[in-house]
Order: sequence, then C-alpha cells, then structure tokens
Amino acid sequence: MRKAGILMPVSALPSPYGIGTLGAAAREFVDFLEAGGQSCWQLLPVGPTSYGDSPYQSFSSYAGNPYFIDLDELALEGLLLPEEYQDIQWGEDPERVDYGLLYQERFPVLRTAVDRLLAEKRPDYESFCQEQAQWLPDYALFMALKEVHHGAPWSEWDPSLRERNHLALARARQSLVQDVIFWKCVQFLFFRQWRALKAYANGKGVYIIGDLPIYVSGDSADVWANPDQFQLDEKGLPTEVAGCPPDGFSADGQLWGNPLFDWERMKEEGYAWWLRRIAFQFQLYDTLRIDHFRGFDQYFAVPYGDSNAQRGRWKSGPGIDFFKAVNRALGKKDIIAEDLGFLTPSVRRLLRSSGYPGMKVLEFAFDSRDAESDYMPHRYPTHCVVYTGTHDNNTVQGWMASALKEDRAYAKAYLRLSSQEGYHWGMMRTAWSSPAELAVMQFQDLLGLGSEARINTPSTLGNNWQWRALPAAFDEKLARRLYRETRVYQRLPQAKMSKK
Repeated sequence: MRKAGILMPVSALPSPYGIGTLGAAAREFVDFLEAGGQSCWQLLPVGPTSYGDSPYQSFSSYAGNPYFIDLDELALEGLLLPEEYQDIQWGEDPERVDYGLLYQERFPVLRTAVDRLLAEKRPDYESFCQEQAQWLPDYALFMALKEVHHGAPWSEWDPSLRERNHLALARARQSLVQDVIFWKCVQFLFFRQWRALKAYANGKGVYIIGDLPIYVSGDSADVWANPDQFQLDEKGLPTEVAGCPPDGFSADGQLWGNPLFDWERMKEEGYAWWLRRIAFQFQLYDTLRIDHFRGFDQYFAVPYGDSNAQRGRWKSGPGIDFFKAVNRALGKKDIIAEDLGFLTPSVRRLLRSSGYPGMKVLEFAFDSRDAESDYMPHRYPTHCVVYTGTHDNNTVQGWMASALKEDRAYAKAYLRLSSQEGYHWGMMRTAWSSPAELAVMQFQDLLGLGSEARINTPSTLGNNWQWRALPAAFDEKLARRLYRETRVYQRLPQAKMSKK
C-alpha cells in the first residue's frame, strides 16, 4: 500500500520550555498528520544526547532523552508547581534549542518532580524498574558516576570502576544510591509519557518510524557495561574507530570516532547483544530505520588517535548471517535500510537478500554529471522509501539556493519546477508521485523554509540539531493542502482511501 509520512524530530516540536517534548505539541502534531492524510511520523533517535548534542551520539541505546519529558504533564500530575518551571528562562529564540541552558536548568526541575514521585511510593515505578532490569541499573549507575567525575568519559575513571570490579561497583551503588534512583525515575517519567504519546498516535492511524544508529557512543553505558562486545584495549580505549573514507566531498574522509563491534565474538554469541537492542526498539516504534546499513556488509576502520580517516581500511561485517539471526529471533520486522552513499555490488546484494526497502533522496538525483543516477525517480523500484532530503541534507529551498547552477537547471527541467508555486512543492509532488511505497517529507519542506531550518550539516560542529518549529506551524490550511496532495497520489491511509 502506498503511504506518506513526515520527518519531524521531537526536539523540533514547539514548546515554551526550550525544546520539543512528548506533551501537548506532540499530540497536536499527530492531529496535523491525521488531518493531512499521513500514515507515518518519522523521528530521529530519542536517546539522551551527549557532547555535541547529536542524537546519534547517545549515553545509551535504551534510555530516553530527559529533555523530552513534558513539564506541563508533570504539573498536571501534581509532580511540579507552575512557578517551579514556567518562570525559568529556557532560551531567547523559540526557533532554536539552547542545549547549554537546558543542561543547566532542566535537571534541577526534574529532581523536584522526582522527589514528589518518590514520596508517593508509586507501584508502577517499581514495576518499570523490574521490566527494564536488563539495562536500567547499569545506565543509572553510569550517569551517577559521570556526575561524580564531572562528566569525564568512563575510560578516564578509576581503573576499578572502569573495569567494573564487583566490589567497586557495589560501593558506588551504595554511596550514590539517591542519584541512581533519580536517573531511574527520570526514565520512568520519559517512558510513561512516550507510551501515552505512541498510543495516541496509533489511535489516530499514525505509526512511528524510529531511527537506530548502527554505532553507539564510546562514552556510553552500552560500551561501559559490555566492553567485550567492542574492539577495545585493556584500558577501555578503542583500537580502531568508525568513519568514512576520503571521497570527492572530503579529502580527509569522515572520522566518527565510535568504537567498532567485535563481530566475531558477537557471532559466537548469536548476536545476543544486537538482538536485545533491536527487540527493545520495537517496543518503542512500529518501524525501524537502521542507519548506515552498508556497515553490516563492510565497515571502515580508522586507527584510534588519528586526526582524520585517511589511514582507514575496509573490513568485512557480519553480512546476511546477522539479518537471518534477527529474523529467527524476532520474526520478520518492519525495517528500513539506510543505504545511501556509494554502494558496492555486495551491499546491493545484501539489501536484496535482507528484503528491506532502501532509501532514495531526491536532492541526490540532480547531479548533472550523472544522468543514470539511482536517485532519479523514474528508476525507483516500488520497494523503497523516498525523501526530498533527510536530516543530513539541506531543505529543498536551501538546496535550490546553494546547488550548482547546472544541477538547479537539471532539477527545474526534470521536475517542472515553478518559483511561483514554490520549488519545495514541486519536489515533494515528484516524491509523492513516484513508485516508492513510502514517501517521507521533512516538515521544514512543507513550510518552504531555507537553510536556516537545516537540522544537521555532517562533519561540522555547532548550529546542528537546533531548529524548532513555531507554535503556529501546524496550520489547518497547510494540513488541507497536504491531504489533497496525498489523496491525488493515492497515499492516504486505507480507511480514508475507501471514503474518497
């Protein structure tokens, strides 16, 4: 069935408190999607962000971002008083996230809410801790220890803590018991609000597409608690790290810095670590986009300590054996493979063997030097997901303003674009009309915004992950126009198609 959806990070939702949350504005966005005939809401990872504020560098693969906990919802439950958070200065620009200010102001407010929660002696909190015992104790202790160490990475902690000596961990749990409980309670509050939002969305016929980074942050509870799953030395430091090779866009390549998996050990253990991770994601989402799919075929390994990726080399990943293990353990799951970039024949074979739909990005199509690009809509298979652009791309209007002159001319000719209508509508309409079974637009493109609304520019620091929509963005007129376009290209949910 043909479907349509919108890519909108939780962080980009409007709210008076510095960042998007899981409260009223999230439900309003779901209402907008339903009114616009959309079937899917695609998110970026919702984990707690670390240094650099990237959702792809998180302290945990399991935990939720404390910033996304809605404070008004806590007040409605009696866990906060309005004056305890409404009078705080959460940022000067409603269209940008000030992460430094959030870090400074959010946690004292959450501690107040947690104190009241604990005073109530809630049985659902105890049940939550039991349900999440697989990861929650390690995460909560990890965060408490990071506070004690003033944010230093775990690889710089005392060797007894770094190496997870049982006696040292027991002493830490005892001395930091109140801080450990705080971090558990924060996760309880997040997941209670998350589950309520997902139930609301699903009840409106809107399904959630989550995003799973292939790699985890080196400074994370994942690596600290499971060092044997990664290529680390005796001090807990990576021997090699993840990245991308040099190409026409970057002479030095990209140095991501994530520790690499010990795939041989993982295979011996039946990929148990990965299976737990993916199974948990499907408790959160209806569909899962797996980032950097080609890393399962081959991954790029860069010597640890190098300042760029020039000395990296390709190594073999687990291949189809991994996805067969996923299917055996979890059944056939609804997964999207992020297969962007240069694809070798072996990556293409892996995608076909997996059966997952790959991704197509329209902004990649109009390289005037490559008329046979796989990103040209007339070359799409049905079994794929099309985007005008992703979070790593410019908005359509930003791309039209910055692309090479000949590429813009090619796009205008192919798409029959009109500046009077707006280039963004012409490009989105091409995506909706394509054979792709799912078409996902960035919300910024619906608004016709320029480069100022770009989510992320890869390999840069600062000004990323900050854009936010204004409260008036979920406009009824815009929803009606979106519905008409979705209906014309037969992408309405089945229930609405039958009523047309």
